[in-house]
Amino acid sequence: MTLLDAWQSALRQRLQGLRLPTPPGGLGLWFTLLSFGFLLAALANHGRQMLQLSLDLQGWLWLVLGLGLSLLSLVVNGLGFAVLLAWLGLRPRWAAIVRMYLDTNLRKFLPGGIWHLTTRLSQLRDPAGPLRGGASWPQALAAVLLDPLLAAAAALALVALDGWQDGLALLGLLPLALLLPRWLRPLLVALERRQARRLAASAEEATPGPSPPLPGGYPWRPLLALLAFVLLRFSGFACCVVAFDLQGSLGWTGWLAGFALAWTAGLLVPGAPGGLGVFEAVLLLRLGSQIPEAPLLAIAIAYRVVVTLADLLAALTARADQRLDRRLDQPLDQQP
Repeated sequence: MTLLDAWQSALRQRLQGLRLPTPPGGLGLWFTLLSFGFLLAALANHGRQMLQLSLDLQGWLWLVLGLGLSLLSLVVNGLGFAVLLAWLGLRPRWAAIVRMYLDTNLRKFLPGGIWHLTTRLSQLRDPAGPLRGGASWPQALAAVLLDPLLAAAAALALVALDGWQDGLALLGLLPLALLLPRWLRPLLVALERRQARRLAASAEEATPGPSPPLPGGYPWRPLLALLAFVLLRFSGFACCVVAFDLQGSLGWTGWLAGFALAWTAGLLVPGAPGGLGVFEAVLLLRLGSQIPEAPLLAIAIAYRVVVTLADLLAALTARADQRLDRRLDQPLDQQP
């Protein structure tokens, strides 16, 4: 064993043995309350200025375009999940995976923020589900946990496009190093220890066994697929920026870095359904010193409405498509 290996082993043991005190209700609840408190204070301070803002016809058309791009990003997100499943050695039915992803995505807004994950776990394990032959619990759990991890790593890497930013660029690139095979495996094990019992209890399953072996290489394909998803997500946000005619207030790399940081916070902070409140608060904190807060808050709210409508339309479309497939599979004499 080399000195580096010994140091890494000691660090992992120290982190595993570390127990930090948690406040009543958990950190997620307090993050959510603080984010909503900050957002409400911003609305109270700038509400009158926001009421003075208005959109012309061209602005509304930009919002409609943002809705379409946000809807497309969800489809790409589902395809990225299918790429991840294939990278893990599973055999996805691509169209069925996308439908499942779109259908379950709306459940992230339910209290607890895990019901979209538990539904995907159940469907991935179903032999008649969107995977050919289904997956074991450890395989399904690894896929469900790696999906947001890779998306967050892809988004944070975009923060570096806006320059050094007092070291924030380096912090944004560090998650890419954690995806190296020697680090990804212990990271996945740590995530499973933290989430497995909670997800298993919610899905009414037994506690899962050891995690499955991961492919030896770097997860380039799922990472790039999820990077495309994040960029499409940003394009929907960019349409909201243009709708309020603020594209000249900050360079696009600055907008992208601020969006990527806020989107990642909304994805990873526990307790906030769909990142509600967290995304808006982080966006204001990051860009509020460069952009007037009233129009920035209007952009954040407009984007929230756009992506929520996209989530709803995607789920309704997926369910309608599933019903149509079942009807077409029925014999003609049994169809209504």
